[in-house]
Amino acid sequence: MKIFLLPIRIFTPKPKPLGGISLCSKGFQKFPTFAPKAHGFGSGSKDRNLFICKAEAAAAASPAADGQPVFGEPEAPKLLGIEVTTLKKIVPLGFMFFCILFNYTILRDTKDVLVVTAKGSSAEIIPFLKTWVNLPMAIGFMLLYTKLANVLSKKALFYSVILPFIAFFGAFGFVLYPLSNYIHPEAFADKLLNILGPRFLGPLAIMRIWSFCLFYVMAELWGSVVISVLFWGFANQITTVEEAKRFYPLFGLGANVALIFSGRTVKYFSNMRKALGPGVDGWAMSLKAMMSIVVLMGLAICLCYWWVNSYVPLPTRSKKKKEKPKMGTMESLKFLVSSRYIRDLATLVVAYGISINLVEVTWKSKLKAQFPSPNEYSSFMGDFSTATGIATFMMMLLSQFIFNKYGWGVAAKITPTVLLLTGVGFFSLILFGDPFAPALAKFGLTPLLAAVYVGAMQNIFSKSAKYSLFDPCKEMAYIPLDEDTKVKGKAAIDVVCNPLGKSGGALIQQFMILTFGSLASSTPYLGGVLLVIVLAWLVAAKSLDSQFTALRQEEELEKEMERAAVKIPVVSQESSGNGSLSSTSALNSTADESSETSTPRNV
Repeated sequence: MKIFLLPIRIFTPKPKPLGGISLCSKGFQKFPTFAPKAHGFGSGSKDRNLFICKAEAAAAASPAADGQPVFGEPEAPKLLGIEVTTLKKIVPLGFMFFCILFNYTILRDTKDVLVVTAKGSSAEIIPFLKTWVNLPMAIGFMLLYTKLANVLSKKALFYSVILPFIAFFGAFGFVLYPLSNYIHPEAFADKLLNILGPRFLGPLAIMRIWSFCLFYVMAELWGSVVISVLFWGFANQITTVEEAKRFYPLFGLGANVALIFSGRTVKYFSNMRKALGPGVDGWAMSLKAMMSIVVLMGLAICLCYWWVNSYVPLPTRSKKKKEKPKMGTMESLKFLVSSRYIRDLATLVVAYGISINLVEVTWKSKLKAQFPSPNEYSSFMGDFSTATGIATFMMMLLSQFIFNKYGWGVAAKITPTVLLLTGVGFFSLILFGDPFAPALAKFGLTPLLAAVYVGAMQNIFSKSAKYSLFDPCKEMAYIPLDEDTKVKGKAAIDVVCNPLGKSGGALIQQFMILTFGSLASSTPYLGGVLLVIVLAWLVAAKSLDSQFTALRQEEELEKEMERAAVKIPVVSQESSGNGSLSSTSALNSTADESSETSTPRNV
């Protein structure tokens, strides 16, 4: 056997020349030099000879040398200048956002009508509700979500979170509200109120109308969980940064059309109750109709999610991202607290929640004073939602220009600036409204009605800036992060920090009211607090801008290095004597790198 193998190794035929032109052959075809590997009987790994191409010949023969595909791959199909693959992601995401915000508008307007106009309740319930009910439930959800994220797949996690919301809202309209007179402990709450006094009206109202408060919290969590965690988390998963810069601001165009239509829907059902005869609970009928719409929209969201996961390919991320191990709840919180990037993101979310709450609760108290009946209150909220949708639609059209012209940093600072300016105008009108009464009377306005309209304008402009600029900026900031930080960071920031900001604003208001006696007396101090919070917001946005830019540059550098890596092909010869190109790089072998002659090595 040894005598037979020896001549085969010595008299191995020469390989066929490559068809490429060497970079150093000056136009002449060049035969690649080769040297067969020495095969000992102990190696047993390969039974063929490998002939090594010089790097220059391989580069000349490689189609990747000039950046062209091997067989002239056709350009990706496009529609309206956008790749079809991109459209298959963007269109369903836009429709999902439409449905989510359509539901959120109905839920947001309905929750205020329920808790503010209910018997034995008032606008004073809102600070207590946000602090002592909404915040603990949000923290509990974050802890549960963190646990589920470690054991469930992304698809199972999505369905496990959204389906309970859909089931609850359907059950509220058809079961809980019709039974509210039987399940609410009104007599017990009245007895406690007589014992404790009127200053405990807010906390006791939470117990009195507990099912309405549960609806309020679930509606708040819909905004935090479904919009921020589920939708934006899914969008960040399937889009690239380039697609996000181009299309994230435009997601809100369709979504704010939803705000317009949902506002008209609330307005329609609010006016429908007026046409009903006495003894008919028109609000119960309206709730059933609106909750039915919410359930149908929720199922449509699930359908879009399933379709995108089934038929749309996911983008490739940088392979050099560090894979972080799964962490427990406390480890996750410690990791997030130790990250300056996540802390700045949390500052943005908390600052927005406190700032908008300082103005919004005061405005709602004025709103109930102007429109005490549920019909008028709900009708005005429908008009408010429609106006918000129109303003946000216009801001969405402008936002893409802002992102392209001025970048992430400027876009992130517009929302706090708008909120500061409009908030100052609102508080100024409340403090100095009486001197303007004669002038306002000429326009058919009272100081109270003028404050309601100015507060509405403040909320409209602030929310439009939030939807068109603040939310896209916040979500774009998550994209360069690794998956573990992205998933758990979003859960901690969006689910906890958002209600923490609102509860923080409520705590500040409660402290001011108890200290100065009334909300009106504390208005100047609330304005000062608003100024401090917005300044801290602007500082955090500036810090996050520098970190986001650095991460983006690092990610782009990694992608460029991966694209620049060119594999050097290898000529392989089987026992038949036919040469072929192998994908294994010859430069990775020390023995191969030393082969520069055409003379075979001695066995």
